[in-house]
Amino acid sequence: MGAALSLLDGPMLRDFHARGLWHSDTVYDVAARHAARAPDRLAARDRFRRLTWRQLVDAADALADDLAMRGVKAGQRVMLWLPDRIETIAILLACSRSGFVSCPSPHRNHTVAEVEAMVEHVRAAAFMYQPGFGGEGIEAAIADLGVVRQVYRLPAVSAADEGAKLFAGLLANGVTAKSDARRSDPDRVSYIAFTSGSTGRPKGVMHSDNTLLVTARALCRDWGIGSDTVVSTLSPFSHNLGVGAMMTALVAGAALVIHDTPRGESIVDRLAETGVDYLVGVPTHAIDLVAEARRRGMSRLADVRVFRVSGAASPPQVMHDLMALGVEPQSGYGMTENNSHQYTRPGDDPGLIAGTCGRACEGYEIAIFDRQDPDRRLGPGETGLVAGRGACLMLGYFDDQRATEAAFNADGWFMTGDLGQVDAGGYLRLTGRHKEVLIRGGHNINLARIEEFAAVFPSIVRAAVLPLPDARLGERICLAYVVRQGEAIEAHALLGHLRALGLSRYELPEYLLAVSELPLMPNGKIDKAFLLRAIAEGSLRPEAV
Repeated sequence: MGAALSLLDGPMLRDFHARGLWHSDTVYDVAARHAARAPDRLAARDRFRRLTWRQLVDAADALADDLAMRGVKAGQRVMLWLPDRIETIAILLACSRSGFVSCPSPHRNHTVAEVEAMVEHVRAAAFMYQPGFGGEGIEAAIADLGVVRQVYRLPAVSAADEGAKLFAGLLANGVTAKSDARRSDPDRVSYIAFTSGSTGRPKGVMHSDNTLLVTARALCRDWGIGSDTVVSTLSPFSHNLGVGAMMTALVAGAALVIHDTPRGESIVDRLAETGVDYLVGVPTHAIDLVAEARRRGMSRLADVRVFRVSGAASPPQVMHDLMALGVEPQSGYGMTENNSHQYTRPGDDPGLIAGTCGRACEGYEIAIFDRQDPDRRLGPGETGLVAGRGACLMLGYFDDQRATEAAFNADGWFMTGDLGQVDAGGYLRLTGRHKEVLIRGGHNINLARIEEFAAVFPSIVRAAVLPLPDARLGERICLAYVVRQGEAIEAHALLGHLRALGLSRYELPEYLLAVSELPLMPNGKIDKAFLLRAIAEGSLRPEAV
């Protein structure tokens, strides 16, 4: 019925439990303990609703019973296509309580066909969505699959919902599940998140409650996150970085502020109104918040004490800008497959914060391997393939044995596909993507280095390097960028800037592309595939330098 094959084995399970990295508590158990000890403490809030821990857990219990009554069984998948809302937390808790597997990956930019493919791939037994959030016609699309037992339509949240119970009107009245026995196995597959799929078909990354909770526990311990902290994530719950922030708030018993600020309204004002002091997001979020603070002449970024910046490579200047606003940046790194395992620590030297991704959390380790021989480990300071292993690593790709095996080297290290180096203190510095190395006339060119240098040009807001196909040289370099409002860029000045920072003539862009915006994927990374398609179709036209 849907038990998922995973990489979990007996020795691994016993080792991680013996070392105290994995616990006997499920995600639901963690929340239920807060509800028992501090039932009236604030657990989550959005623009219209405030829920205590008792109310949140009660809603999860009711939903778990309803799912069971409708025939959803332990091990089966529950898929969500929702904007960020409190219900997502309750759904994940309900799945943890009763042994269902939550799948929250579909996001606003997904098409009906893409979501239909996800539902079919995991054979989801239940589907929850908000009409009008994504594409129309999803119910009709999944109806023919013959796998979905129950569809829940969640109406958009409004001021009328203040004080109402979660899932009001959606659950059967007075229903008691056929079996209300709680599933207490925190090591089973409980969560499937799809990769972005920018370079191929998305893969379903499998995690357990324990693999999700490892980094949350470490972050709370290392950064002093507790029940008096107010947490918010600008990264959506459809992205693993957003779910990681949710888990951090759950472990701490902290209040979680939902990011539901309408487009065009000030996020800085929302942060100030809610008292957020631990914020999570990607570099784009940090850039936008710094820009707003500067426009308004602010010396501080509301009450934000710490800003975890992860999900994509961050220009060092962004970290310095946050420090100037009184925020301690937490430079981080992680993937859907290994969670937010890497981060700087409180009080780290500003150079480490701006120039590295920090050290691995307790229970995880990283290493660097030769690009040509992924089984040969390199030493401190050498650049190569970033790999990792430990207690927060995924349990494999759902129903994809070939992809699972291909993700590891001979010694069981997960190969991230990123390039980087580790210093003697364990701090990681990323230098690019293994698959994003442009080859021009036989020369390997690091795209991330060009982007980093371009991002600090005074008139540039954001930049991305694109490989344009060339019959003679194989690939040529195109630099796409967004210019600050009211400013212009002279090509030779930009090239001179890049040369002055150390680029060789082989690394200089041969094409420039000024755009009004650089499209982003939900994980905060620039959607280079979209830009390359637009160039191929002729809607974007780079200019030769």
